[in-house]
Amino acid sequence: MQAHVKEALDCWYGVWELQQETAQEAFTAAFPALTPATRCQCFGPTLRWTTPGEGKGKVCLDDHGRATIEFENVPKAAVGTAMKEVWGPDWFDEGPNGFAEAEPGQYHYEDEVSYAEYEFDVNADGTVTFGISYVKIDDIVTMLDALERALAGLRPT
Repeated sequence: MQAHVKEALDCWYGVWELQQETAQEAFTAAFPALTPATRCQCFGPTLRWTTPGEGKGKVCLDDHGRATIEFENVPKAAVGTAMKEVWGPDWFDEGPNGFAEAEPGQYHYEDEVSYAEYEFDVNADGTVTFGISYVKIDDIVTMLDALERALAGLRPT
């Protein structure tokens, strides 16, 4: 490989690593419970969280620079508040009052333009398990921030 090509590629790798690091910083600024995972299962940096009564999950950054969150057993009221703020009600056919009042069941949406996937399982126990996959970093940060604020509103003072 020519020296100037190797130098350009090394520069690109350095910028890519910086992008991954700053994405993780943005994720944790929006959702402070996230901590680096000991094992990565997403082809890129992974952050995990577990908070009793609030759920658990992970945030990943894939090797294409897209983000994914997979959260389990999050209080339905918090998910409903965050989703309503970010996307408005009934975007996923969950009803006019959003996920906070959605009936138990599965709600799914695929964006054919961006290939993003949104899947929400509203559980009968008052929690939601959901995944938002292959979206822009700023979209995940927006959702994480809204969810953190919604969960904070449910915490005892």
